[in-house]
Amino acid sequence: MQNAPYEKLKFYQNICEIRKQTYKITERFCKSHIRLVSQMRDAARSAKQNIREGYRKDTVGEFRHSIKISAGSLNELEGDVDDCFEDGLITQEENNKLKDLLGKTNYQIDRYIDSLNKLDREGKWKSRFKK
Repeated sequence: MQNAPYEKLKFYQNICEIRKQTYKITERFCKSHIRLVSQMRDAARSAKQNIREGYRKDTVGEFRHSIKISAGSLNELEGDVDDCFEDGLITQEENNKLKDLLGKTNYQIDRYIDSLNKLDREGKWKSRFKK
């Protein structure tokens, strides 16, 4: 099976890594903070899955909208990471690593949305399906 084009996007690859790190980090406190762990894992998962879903809808508007929803999930996760560090659930190193990756990913998402907006304005978005 051929990989979908979005899988080559650096921000998507980062989101996949964020999801993995989130799962690994929350494993330590999954029994004592069940709801927090669930919310963090759900936010990380949603960030990834919204990209996949939006791309499949095959319009620049839907894809852009899904990427923005994904960015919102990352923002929610970042708030939880802040809380975890403040509450002593994660180390300084874990906090720094996740915050750095989240920051880079948000920057990349913003630039990609700018690119999508330009493609849309110029009518250069290519649909995968013939209409």
